[in-house]
Amino acid sequence: MTDTTKVKGPASYFPSIEKAYAKPIAHWMSVLQDAGPLKHMELVNRLKTEHQIGHGHANALVAAFLAKK
Repeated sequence: MTDTTKVKGPASYFPSIEKAYAKPIAHWMSVLQDAGPLKHMELVNRLKTEHQIGHGHANALVAAFLAKK
């Protein structure tokens, strides 16, 4: 019997984000940090427009970023 914990929430998107955009999650957290004090959807829109990230992936990154603040 193995004890594997399934990742839930925004972090569950991280493997596909790294694969799709060829950058580590730390890169995206740095991008969000450098964006300044913006609201959730402002950050999502910035990732979508400036980095061509899909809405779901951008939302997951922002949610994880803001949860750590």
